[in-house]
Amino acid sequence: MILAFASHSYVYSQIPSAVLKDINGKSVKTDTLNNGGKPMIVDFFASWCKPCIRELNAIADVYEDWQEETGVKLVAISIDQAQNMNKVKPLVDNHGWEYEVLLDPNGDMKRAFGIQTIPYTLIVDGKGKIVYRHNGYVDGAEEELIEKVRELTAKPSKGKSGKAVSTK
Repeated sequence: MILAFASHSYVYSQIPSAVLKDINGKSVKTDTLNNGGKPMIVDFFASWCKPCIRELNAIADVYEDWQEETGVKLVAISIDQAQNMNKVKPLVDNHGWEYEVLLDPNGDMKRAFGIQTIPYTLIVDGKGKIVYRHNGYVDGAEEELIEKVRELTAKPSKGKSGKAVSTK
């Protein structure tokens, strides 16, 4: 039964429904997360995960530019266990992260996606469909992330006939 659940967990094409809290204690239904028709990055992290913090810091350095260029929004979901949840808000404040940060102390979202390794990053298109998944982080990997977002926001160029032409 567990194996069936684990293999089933990877078939989500949209963010599954769970109720998490933000870092201020407000409840948020995950299946209502959206970015008004624009792409969204969902990044699973933990306060003790050094690569996670490096990734979120690297994105923070360029996040304003990314938002201006593509309208992308990043939602960071902490998978810290309940006894460590009190470390998340100070971590976010200390780093000055401007992300929406949610808490998954029971691991509901982590289990739903079958996440084994963090950071675990998803890109969700403007229609709410998960179009990209990646786990782990190496310096510079955020460039691949923004390239995927740019592909989603690229406007097709118009040919001489005025019809949309694929740019691929």
